[in-house]
Amino acid sequence: MAMTRINRSAATGSKNRTPGSISPFSGMCVTCVEGCMGTCEIGKSAIRGAECIYPQPFGISTSASEKDYPVDFSHFNIMGTAVGAHGVAADSEHAVFTAVDLETTIGDANPIKLRLPFVVPGLGSTFVAKRNWDGLAVGCAISGTLLTIGENVCGMDDDSVIKGGQIAKSPDMEKRIKSYRDWQIKGYGDIVVQFNVEDTNLGVPRYVLQDLGIETVELKWGQGAKDIGGEVRLRTIEKAREMKQKGYIVLPDPDDPEVVEAYEVGGVKDFERHSRLGMVTEDGFAAGVRQMRDFGAKRVFLKTGAYRPVDLARAVKYASDNRIDMLTVDGAGGGTGMSPWRMMNEWGIPTIELCSLTYEYVDHLAKKGKYVPSVVFAGGITLEDQIMKGFALGAPYVKAIGMARSSLAAVMVGNTIGSKLLAGEVPAAVKEFGTTMDEVFITGVHLRDTYGDDFEKLHPGAIGVYTYYQRLAQGLRQLMAGTRKFALEYITRDDICSLTREAADVSGITYVTEVDKEEAWKIIKG
Repeated sequence: MAMTRINRSAATGSKNRTPGSISPFSGMCVTCVEGCMGTCEIGKSAIRGAECIYPQPFGISTSASEKDYPVDFSHFNIMGTAVGAHGVAADSEHAVFTAVDLETTIGDANPIKLRLPFVVPGLGSTFVAKRNWDGLAVGCAISGTLLTIGENVCGMDDDSVIKGGQIAKSPDMEKRIKSYRDWQIKGYGDIVVQFNVEDTNLGVPRYVLQDLGIETVELKWGQGAKDIGGEVRLRTIEKAREMKQKGYIVLPDPDDPEVVEAYEVGGVKDFERHSRLGMVTEDGFAAGVRQMRDFGAKRVFLKTGAYRPVDLARAVKYASDNRIDMLTVDGAGGGTGMSPWRMMNEWGIPTIELCSLTYEYVDHLAKKGKYVPSVVFAGGITLEDQIMKGFALGAPYVKAIGMARSSLAAVMVGNTIGSKLLAGEVPAAVKEFGTTMDEVFITGVHLRDTYGDDFEKLHPGAIGVYTYYQRLAQGLRQLMAGTRKFALEYITRDDICSLTREAADVSGITYVTEVDKEEAWKIIKG
């Protein structure tokens, strides 16, 4: 049964007065007592109102759904075999897990090679993304993976220059691109820029493609964490007014005299900046894609969220008709910097169900001889077993897996530990590993040998994400070797099985005791 913790989540900083006696359907204490200071979400909402809609603390954290969905990746197991090998010689000298090839290619007309099959979907104008961008960009670049600059970056840039309602310069955007390109491995990966309604209105596509030399762009329909536009919090009324002037929705209205008074006395402590809802039409989408290519885009991607099936069908069909290079499908529950907390838990199609539908739609088009883009699955995927299952669930159409929140976590930890080591401090949590960067980070010596004197310039967060990705790579190679698949292209849907009838029904993946049934009985019967 799908369940969500109501009225008492750490994400909203709330808790019940009587944690051992809670109504399961309302989330309230069974007995609500007059005189309580209101530590639950209802109580906090009585004081701070709409502030309590969003996860906290904003700017230094990310959050993901805590809903227990009916089907998730744990309801599938990976099927190993003792026979044969695909991609290498079927003998014990060659069929070793270190021989597994994890390179992948995105797109057909102007393909992008990735050393590892990982994509970081759009991380945009939230403070937590901006604060950790250097580590994230460099870590993805030296890993040979794909990184996406998310929505609203130019609009949020304090130093941006806008002329005639169009962006003319954004130092923040330029810096984000440069952070990746300065460390990019020749021939691998790319830095992608994503757009929403406000970005398009500001002229961001033309600016990044023609002025900054971006080659790959992504149109955004949404994400798995919310079904409205992006939002952030603004700490000052001056910034709120600036964003309102740029055309964003800002709440409360920073020009309202009552709001100004409340801000001055401390009642209003910050402001919300919201993006508008996109309105998708078939003709409008086609025109948008043509415009990106007219501006010089070599590759156009589409990212869609956990909307209802008819919208997923539109995404798949429009991507096919317009020869989109990569389609990212982001299931509900994955993660965010500031999506509404209840929305993240209670809306949309969860990852397994959304990916299963995507496979059905894409497979149908492929069998009709239609063009199929490179597909990326995202939505709460963090470790190698989930990655393997994601590839199998969408085989052979899935070319990479999207992971934003986990990548950001690796950056934050790498930066926290590395910064302390560089300052001469040794956190108790890592003393067992050593006292220097080379000792504590298991990839430290390798990276120093690779980059020489430039190793000292590596952001500690970049070392964190690189090391995390190397762990994923080795774990994925081991799982793939167990299935005797020595390159990603050989993964098939029967490399996994369903552990429950419900998982089998949702995904079309065979139930565990029915796997190989006909072939197995042929062997038994001789």
